[in-house]
Amino acid sequence: MDLPDLLRHATEQPAQAIALYKTWIARNAGHPALHAVMFNLGVALADTGDLAGAAIVLRDTIRLAPGFAPPHINLGGILERLGQRDQAIAVWADYANAPAPLTGETIAFKTQALKQMGRVLESANLDAMAEEALRRSLDLNPDQPDAIQHLIALRQRQCAWPVLTHSDRLPRRALTAAISPLSAACLTDDPMFHLANAAQYCRHGIGLPPTPPPPPPRPAAKTSPRIGYVSSDLREHAVGFAMTDVIETHDKTAFDIFAYDCGIATDDPTRARIKAAATSWTDLNGLTDQQAYDRVRQDGIDILVDLNGYTKDARTKLFAMRPAPIAVNWFGFPGTMGSPYHHYLIADDQVIPSSHEKYYSEKILRLPCYQPNDRKRLVATETPTRAEAGLPETGFVFCSLNGMQKITPPAFQRWMLILRHVPGSVLWLLSGTPDANERLRQAASTLGIDPTRLIFADKRANPAHLARYRLADLFLDTFPYGAHTTASDALWMGVPVLTLRGRGFAARVCASLVRAADLPELICDTPNDYVVRAIALGNDPARTASLRARLRANRDTCTLFDTPRLVHALEGRYREMLAGIVPVPDLSNLGTYRDIMLDHAFGTAEQLDDAAYGALYEAKLSALHASFPIPPDNRLWLTAPAYSHAARA
Repeated sequence: MDLPDLLRHATEQPAQAIALYKTWIARNAGHPALHAVMFNLGVALADTGDLAGAAIVLRDTIRLAPGFAPPHINLGGILERLGQRDQAIAVWADYANAPAPLTGETIAFKTQALKQMGRVLESANLDAMAEEALRRSLDLNPDQPDAIQHLIALRQRQCAWPVLTHSDRLPRRALTAAISPLSAACLTDDPMFHLANAAQYCRHGIGLPPTPPPPPPRPAAKTSPRIGYVSSDLREHAVGFAMTDVIETHDKTAFDIFAYDCGIATDDPTRARIKAAATSWTDLNGLTDQQAYDRVRQDGIDILVDLNGYTKDARTKLFAMRPAPIAVNWFGFPGTMGSPYHHYLIADDQVIPSSHEKYYSEKILRLPCYQPNDRKRLVATETPTRAEAGLPETGFVFCSLNGMQKITPPAFQRWMLILRHVPGSVLWLLSGTPDANERLRQAASTLGIDPTRLIFADKRANPAHLARYRLADLFLDTFPYGAHTTASDALWMGVPVLTLRGRGFAARVCASLVRAADLPELICDTPNDYVVRAIALGNDPARTASLRARLRANRDTCTLFDTPRLVHALEGRYREMLAGIVPVPDLSNLGTYRDIMLDHAFGTAEQLDDAAYGALYEAKLSALHASFPIPPDNRLWLTAPAYSHAARA
């Protein structure tokens, strides 16, 4: 059989393909295309699950043709799947470092090898090495938005400031243009940019598949509305912890609850509770988007709730295919999706007041408090001593047990100012990598604070993590991406949370939680107010103790932890959705807003009051209009002196 016939028949059946490849290879030892056929054999073996056999064949292929790139890429992936992470990285590094003619093909494969290295190193928390691999990949080809997104996220996680470090090959505008919605929420309190950036990410990062047929008619035997929750985090994860009580509390006589899992496979108590409480549980892992779409349609789902948004392992393309009549954005992602296929966003009047609805593409529906909580969460009975937690025996303990990626230079500077004015106090942070911890110690020293006053808490299982909150006196929120489930954990354990309320979704959730816990006096509206109140509380332990006592007394009755009230309101919102006309998301002119802000320095938005923030957009829109007049029928957000348009609403 000649090579074209072989390739044609190889696509019919995997087992037949493997047999054909082996036969051809045995009879064509000197053929110039031998290395290509061996590579195809390796791919076919991997497709049938014979990873060890595939690795052997691909190694032989590399020895036969060292300059042939594809087996290097695939072998690394197979070794990773076999759990041989270090060997996978070594294979990719060998190819990336090998001399080769600079052709478009070699550059493409080298950038791919380096990007794969960066991904695996990042998953292993080897952040500095991952960043180096991604930078090398971007040096070869700066037009890689996904690599830029990971680079920015890595720098945020390392507290490597400034986060947006540009170069001749990678200018600042290119960095800003590629930033992911989640990283943007950590970097700037600019909700109009968040909306415009999310719409751009949706259009180019997710894509818009052809619109499929409308969902089928409701099954004849179906009597109750069917609510589907899609999440990669229905397990021991912040989302899973919070949603368990919701799914258990739903009125199963009025609604059928379908859980669609797309996360890592694990058997833990949280997942077991969700599976037991849901009407139906479906594992979407291993299903293509089309297969997942078919399953949701067959289930006759009326409302499909996205509990991921733009976060890891999301199945956003499933939502883009519109398998249910109504799609809802709730809880998993702190902001708007900017998509044409998410119809509603569930919030509350603190997170999204009516005057802020212009920052969201979805129609806003509200609960008494936006965030769900689990009243049955497990807490270790024993509290560690201060010494066991690495804390000093005396002195006021400020804590901020958020992820490192939420810490920004302005927030950190405020914390150091607070420590300076509260003698003997310490700041208790959740540990990052050793490099990130040391970077923060050095930043503290530069600001005149003894670095030993920064204490880093190691990672613990959730019951033990919650128990150690009892050692803290006051939680200091981050900004612009504040504490969300972390704040609820602190409040549940009786630790007051001081928060700075901003404009964007991520900058307002904590204020919602603090208000719902009946501590509205801990919501600050300016950075100066935040610092002053923190210093006052740090120097008045009795006042802080009284706040703790209020939290403990109100915990079981306050809005924040009233899951039945939340679920009752949520079911009411679902009924409103089913009874009303499905809204059409407003995505008008978002490219204009995004473009005018790409050159604006991130980080300055938090220094602006609402009037100055609006004036900034007005000035930029006016400047744009002067050169490129905007038609008067366009629905732009602001009215600038140079032109008059209807407000975006």
